[in-house]
Amino acid sequence: MTTIATFETHPDRYRHWKLSFDGDIARLSMDVDEEGGYVPGYELKLNSYDLGVDLELADAVSRLRFEHPEVRCVVVDSKKDRIFCAGANIFMLGQSTHAFKVNFCKFTNETRLSIEDASTHSGQKYLAACNGTASGGGYELALACDQIILVDDRSSAVSLPEVPLLGVLPGTGGLTRVTDKRKVRRDLADHFCTLAEGVRGKRAVDWRLVDASYKLSQFPEKVGEHARALAEGVPARTGLDAQGVALTPLEVQMDAEGSRQYRHVTLKLDHGARRAHLTIRLPETVGPTTVEAVRAQGAKWWPLAAWREFDDALLHVRLNHLSIGTIVLRAEGDPAVALAIDDVLQSLAADRFVSETRHFIRRTLKRLDYTAKTLIALGDKGSAFVGSLLEIALAADRFFLLDDPEGEVRVGLSELNFGALPMGNALTRLQTRFLGTPTLVGRIREHVGKLVSTPEAAALELATFTPDDIDWDDEVRVCLEERASMSPDGLTGLEANLRFAGPETMETRIFGRLSAWQNWIFQRPNAVGEHGALKSFGKPTSAKFQWDRT
Repeated sequence: MTTIATFETHPDRYRHWKLSFDGDIARLSMDVDEEGGYVPGYELKLNSYDLGVDLELADAVSRLRFEHPEVRCVVVDSKKDRIFCAGANIFMLGQSTHAFKVNFCKFTNETRLSIEDASTHSGQKYLAACNGTASGGGYELALACDQIILVDDRSSAVSLPEVPLLGVLPGTGGLTRVTDKRKVRRDLADHFCTLAEGVRGKRAVDWRLVDASYKLSQFPEKVGEHARALAEGVPARTGLDAQGVALTPLEVQMDAEGSRQYRHVTLKLDHGARRAHLTIRLPETVGPTTVEAVRAQGAKWWPLAAWREFDDALLHVRLNHLSIGTIVLRAEGDPAVALAIDDVLQSLAADRFVSETRHFIRRTLKRLDYTAKTLIALGDKGSAFVGSLLEIALAADRFFLLDDPEGEVRVGLSELNFGALPMGNALTRLQTRFLGTPTLVGRIREHVGKLVSTPEAAALELATFTPDDIDWDDEVRVCLEERASMSPDGLTGLEANLRFAGPETMETRIFGRLSAWQNWIFQRPNAVGEHGALKSFGKPTSAKFQWDRT
């Protein structure tokens, strides 16, 4: 089996980014190696990016949060002359499968959201210093930053040229951020998004597309002033909070089928059934309970280590095993230990490292929410869906909980279930689950810190089905086989629609619209047909469109 992606890297191994520090200001400079494509067949010209470029960016954002708490502002700029970033590499997209394109864009979306998340929760503000043109995904990267500064050199512009040039739409939240985040007027946004050449200088400022534009001679000095102002708006870290924690490499073994064995997580693949079994295991004891002891363990502390492994396994299923349609989720161990670990995560939340760990768990659960696979959680003997681990079951499309007469099967609630780990819709998974009966969330909260039996969990409507020992195997088998018989496309649409009930946010709109347009436009002949715009890009012949509007 060919593995198309690995998700761990380190600044020492970056090919496309340079990370440097000057006190409380970091500089993340894009310098894409043209010959460094993730797979052969295209050149990464003009700071265009592919999966490998974005994997490094995602790693840098995460490391800045954990390893460099002294940083209060991150300047994102380019080492190339007169170009900030040309966006996703079109030739890479042209040769990629539809499924890869969608998953690639989903990953880049999550990376951009992680930048905004770092600004909101980690006190690390991002400044896009566009020393040249920011086009397509390059401008979308800038849009994820708190401020955008554009050089005024009479040629550099910001643009979202996907419609006029490629017959598709911006794939990383650009349209939504222009209107929802930058508050660009809709008619101006419409004009902007049909200008292949983009908008420059003062007009870009007037239209709210950028925050400021400066002549080339002033640009470096003004970037420094903006970075300093952003940094000064964030309180400096002191004491232990000023000490970073290194993200050490994960320990993993992989077999020929692609199954992966980590220290605390197992990913077992059943390719014949198109099914993955993803299990997270608790330690035997709660582990450290003080800030000093937790920090002494660093990245080996179970809450961070296990969820990093879970996140890595999830990404492998997404991008490397496209035919896998169902993920069977399990949490194993002593439920009392799960409650005790959540108590530590709650009681030590004021510590920056613990806080960053909580935010990492939250982001990983969001990645689970946005994964285009059927999610089935199984709570039988030996399971421990408790507190933050219960969120895995609440994220699932169905949760089977064994009705065990011996009372060994139990679930539990912790304070983390009530606000610390929200979904993209800004609601907790319990609030989303009980939109029609919101008072039930209050009743459930009365059980915080307790372990409840299957009958009690059923009364609280925490499980979908509660079969007994006699029916368990058959009911689970029928569910999994039934799911495997259905259209993957239909299931993707069904699940994405049902998982995000309630109010919309910028984040849910980005992902909802992404799924809708990519799974349609990316398969239409006007984009990917023999004479489609993506296939014609870079060739002497122009695209030939079918003109019917649907």
